[in-house]
Amino acid sequence: MEMKGERQLPVERAAAWTMLNDSEFLKSCIPGCESITAVSDHSYDIVMNAAIGPVKARFKGKMAMTDIDPPRSYRLAFDGQSTQAGFARGTADIRLEELGPGSTKLVYAATAQVGGKLAQVGSRLVDAAAAATADKFFEAFAAQITARSAGATPGATALPPPGQPGFWSWLVSFLRYLFGRR
Repeated sequence: MEMKGERQLPVERAAAWTMLNDSEFLKSCIPGCESITAVSDHSYDIVMNAAIGPVKARFKGKMAMTDIDPPRSYRLAFDGQSTQAGFARGTADIRLEELGPGSTKLVYAATAQVGGKLAQVGSRLVDAAAAATADKFFEAFAAQITARSAGATPGATALPPPGQPGFWSWLVSFLRYLFGRR
């Protein structure tokens, strides 16, 4: 499966980068996300609950950030499994482009492979569920960015400390959620 898209964010690139690298911020935006736990620099354990059609399961997985170029881009690699639903693995590339004062474009491209019961559900249902989950994430993400920006103070856009998960962490979790059902 492949998923590509872009979203305009109502914040400067540095602020968007910070929020894409804040595990608690992302956890609150990802549908079904129970936890995002750092295991080492740029490596995380993720637990999510997901439902695609008749398949409902709890997924556990690992995610790692590579090719990190703050505050511009990074790549996420993910691998997740569920004893009830199967597996999902793949990669996602995230890029932030500054559009102007207070505006950033987030561009993403992800590929994923699923197996087990999840693959038996059918690619149309999986693709539709992935798109719906992505939309829910971006709605929550944009709403929280707007809320956080409204209360922001100067200097609040500092880069996060190393080891914090980024947007791709979410995307990896999301893809695991939709395609891997860990």
